[in-house]
Amino acid sequence: MFTEKSRTPEIVYVIDDDEAMRDSLQWLLEGKGYSVRCHENADRFLQALQNTDQSAIACAIMDIRMPGMSGMELHTRLSKSEHRMPTILMTGHGDISMAVEAMKQGAMDFIQKPFREEELENVIERMLEQARLDNKKSWESSEAQKLLATLTPRENQVLERIVAGRINKQVADDLGISLKTVEAHRSNIMDKLKVRTAADLLRTVITNQKPA
Repeated sequence: MFTEKSRTPEIVYVIDDDEAMRDSLQWLLEGKGYSVRCHENADRFLQALQNTDQSAIACAIMDIRMPGMSGMELHTRLSKSEHRMPTILMTGHGDISMAVEAMKQGAMDFIQKPFREEELENVIERMLEQARLDNKKSWESSEAQKLLATLTPRENQVLERIVAGRINKQVADDLGISLKTVEAHRSNIMDKLKVRTAADLLRTVITNQKPA
């Protein structure tokens, strides 16, 4: 599927050592309009991700029990990588406690085999919606970083004091400059960061400013 605004491809990864299950899920999900990429084990999946656009909107559905790296281990590895994405685990009846533990570690959900088509589609839509939100936040953060990088050293000094709660007169005294100069810097900062209110300014900086 594609988002209406950006036309960014949305990918559903299926990781399962059972070939019949992979084929069944691929047929089912592609029939629903999803772009599906299947892998027989965690290592193949992780290798393939190295050549994948990090900004892609994606989610992963993986079997909790696989030879080699398990679904639990794969989820943990993925959550610490640059390719983080929402994940769900496919489980058997005896794997519920493992699935619950995975959710405590950040997995979005689990689904028991055998599952209904509607149940699977609902879970995947929830994952992709989360991936869309994550993608939007990541893009906004990247854009904010670019805007913050356009500030001059003096504007950064003024901004630092504004964020600390200093009023314009105090900023002027701190930096040994006139009140009008502070006001001019403040106006330039808001123009460069494309914000209109003090609340928006603080939100942008607190959310996106990198630590010194």
